[in-house]
Amino acid sequence: MAAPRTLGWVLLACLAAGAAAAEPAAANGRAVDTFYARHGSTLLWSRSGSPTAQARALIATLQSVPDYGLSAADYGGARLAARLDALSADRDASVADWSLFDRDLTSAVLALVGNLHFGRVDPHAAGFDMPPRAQGFDPAAIVEQLAVRNDTAALLAAAEPGYQHYRLLHQSLARYRALAAAPDLPALPPLPGWSVKPGDSYAGAPQLRRRLAAVGDLPPQQAARTDALLDDELVAAIKSFQHRHGLAPDGALGAGTLAALRVPFAQRARQIELTLERWRWVPPLEPPTLIVNIPAFRLFLIRSAVDDEASMLRMNVIVGRQYPQLHTPVFAADMTAVLFRPYWDVPRNIVRRELLAELRRNPRYLETHDMELIAAGSSAAAPLAATADNLEALALGRLRLRQRPGPENALGLIKFVVPNRYDVYLHSTPAQRLFAEPRRAFSHGCIRVSDPVALAAAVMGGTAGDWTAEKIRAAMDGAATFQVKLARPVHVLILYGTAVAAEDGTVHFFDDIYGQDRRLEALLGLKPVGTRPPDHQ
Repeated sequence: MAAPRTLGWVLLACLAAGAAAAEPAAANGRAVDTFYARHGSTLLWSRSGSPTAQARALIATLQSVPDYGLSAADYGGARLAARLDALSADRDASVADWSLFDRDLTSAVLALVGNLHFGRVDPHAAGFDMPPRAQGFDPAAIVEQLAVRNDTAALLAAAEPGYQHYRLLHQSLARYRALAAAPDLPALPPLPGWSVKPGDSYAGAPQLRRRLAAVGDLPPQQAARTDALLDDELVAAIKSFQHRHGLAPDGALGAGTLAALRVPFAQRARQIELTLERWRWVPPLEPPTLIVNIPAFRLFLIRSAVDDEASMLRMNVIVGRQYPQLHTPVFAADMTAVLFRPYWDVPRNIVRRELLAELRRNPRYLETHDMELIAAGSSAAAPLAATADNLEALALGRLRLRQRPGPENALGLIKFVVPNRYDVYLHSTPAQRLFAEPRRAFSHGCIRVSDPVALAAAVMGGTAGDWTAEKIRAAMDGAATFQVKLARPVHVLILYGTAVAAEDGTVHFFDDIYGQDRRLEALLGLKPVGTRPPDHQ
């Protein structure tokens, strides 16, 4: 798909047979035909040549759809308002004139309801392998209620995703749009050197205080101070800002922190809008659900039907590198088993790109890295020597390379089995030091977890064997390689959002490490706003 289906890509399939294959405008027309056929062509939005209160409320809503993170031009609210004013002032307006207006307003409202529930683009067009969200939702029923009830906002909220963190992010949009519309805060001057450390002076400290107070990292009463010192209060505010923006919270004002501070609020609002769009693609959460947010380098295990933070298991993760061929994909699947002391079957692309040359140079590479060559398709065959002929067979795919289980195994001591077409899974790692890095894009695409014992204990709850943390550690440190099937599969959602609203009212922003924000902007036909957040710190 090259352009957004701004008329509700799933909605149309629900309301008109064959609509999903049609052009958006034509498909929406058939959806409207179907809608009026259900109502005997009765007008919804006017009575005896006068508009209903609901019509006026909806037109006002269509003009204010940026509050939902949508584009006003997609729904024609200003045009409909002008037509309504003209019709209301024209005593000679015919039933046909009102009928055309009625149909156009219905079309716009159907589009809005569909877009709020399903999003404006097919997630697959953005490279997101998400299942459809169409189960049991009837957009026409929402429109019918909008035509007779006076709670427009509540009805539209019912069409939106029901996730708490979607609502929190939606609420934060108004705040950042207000910041973007406010008079510009004074610019921050350049740094005097590589960075300004706590206790040092910075000529831009007064401007910095005003900016940090505006976004809630500094108490408002501190905003009027004019001294240049990075004192304890200002350092604490810098650390808060750094934490919210995925930076190392060292309290120093360095190049990365200054670049993040200089990102316009309009760009932050755009990050929220794009993440709201992606939330609309997320299928219903069926606990237990494990979510990985790629740009945040974080994992969340949701144990109940409500995505409240108190009930979540949370931990840092490492995701795929920024090279396109090493990106962690966005997809949905089920975790079905836990594998203790796994072998690492080295993918052929890693063998070809990274290891074959080293194997040919260093005859002892297999021994020093605890690896072995075995016949392709066999797990029990005897290991083979790294002869020239065998390495050529490896290059051709007739042999395969694997690393034996152990503490230095690339998968660590435990693997979480998530069957999917990308061959991406979760696992532990011997490289624990990498979890201390603020940006954790280091893998070949799989997801390394910082606390594998806690995750295993959580997903193995109810599985036969009484899998306590102590028993899990013993299996990881034992001698045997074995797999345990989970009593209940865990739904896994690998997602991508560069803005996250927390329950404490803070909003966190992350770099667009894979360029997915830019891709979605293009699909939605949006022009970039201001200066982008830096892709590298």
